[in-house]
Amino acid sequence: MPGLHFEEFETGHVFHHTLTRTVTEMDNMLFSNMTLNPQPLHIDRHFCETQTEWGQPLVNSLFTLGLLIGISVNDTTVGTTIANLGMSDVKFPNPLFQGDSVHCTTEVVSKRESRSRPDAGIVEFEHKAFNQHDVLVAVCRRQAFMKKRGGGS
Repeated sequence: MPGLHFEEFETGHVFHHTLTRTVTEMDNMLFSNMTLNPQPLHIDRHFCETQTEWGQPLVNSLFTLGLLIGISVNDTTVGTTIANLGMSDVKFPNPLFQGDSVHCTTEVVSKRESRSRPDAGIVEFEHKAFNQHDVLVAVCRRQAFMKKRGGGS
């Protein structure tokens, strides 16, 4: 697995993830419908064109958040995460639209040994998503419970 173990993370390191993704209308519709979100800002083009300042559907912010975290996983935590402990400071400073292409960065903000498990530690990440024009569209802090090298689990 390409994920890093607790010891391999360095505070201040920034990952520039190579995976990118263009968001489609289908992504937005499926996610909104699967999560039972009837918000016309996401699923009704006519409504958006005639009754919003955006003139087009906004990508569901929870899809954006999930995509942001998902893009980061291959370079950071795939196979080495015990659990996500939480997310905080989630912000969407600019809209993401269908047809936009997303690229992301992850900074290692802090890390500490687990107080309860000698085989693990907690790493805090700051994830950022940008559109194809390098405009920030999402940011969040995530705390991950990470395996130590040779720590089992």
